[in-house]
Amino acid sequence: MVSAPPTTGRPKIFVVEDEDDLRRMLSKILGTVGDVTTAVDGQDAYTRLTGGFVPDVIVTDLMMPRMDGLTLATKLKADPVLGRVPVVMLTAKTQARDVIAGINAGARHYVTKPFKTEELVGKVRKALAARGK
Repeated sequence: MVSAPPTTGRPKIFVVEDEDDLRRMLSKILGTVGDVTTAVDGQDAYTRLTGGFVPDVIVTDLMMPRMDGLTLATKLKADPVLGRVPVVMLTAKTQARDVIAGINAGARHYVTKPFKTEELVGKVRKALAARGK
C-alpha cells in the first residue's frame, strides 16, 4: 500500500521501506511528528520524488529491492532541489564502513535496526529543525 502526499501544512515525512509491517509501524510512529507518505522501495520513491513530491525529510531503509537506500540517497544528493532534503538511513547494517557509506551517499543520520522509537523520532526532529520545519 502506497500513501498519497499529505496537504495539512505539517512537516512532510517520506518513509521508504519495503517491509509492509515496518512501513506501517514507521508511519504510525512518525505520524506524531508530521504527515507521512510512504513508498515501497527506492525506485518507487525516486519516481515520486522526481515527479514533483518534495518532502521535508526522507527516512529510508538501506536494503530494498529494485533500488536500495544508498543508490536513492546518491541520486538525490546529485539533484539541486532534492539534494537539500535530509535523509535518515534506517538499516540493520552496523559496521563502521556501512555507516560511512551511508553518510557518503548523502544520509545526514544513520539509525540501526532494531531501533529505539525515541532515537528515530529524535533524529527526524533534528533533521526537520535543521531545515527550519
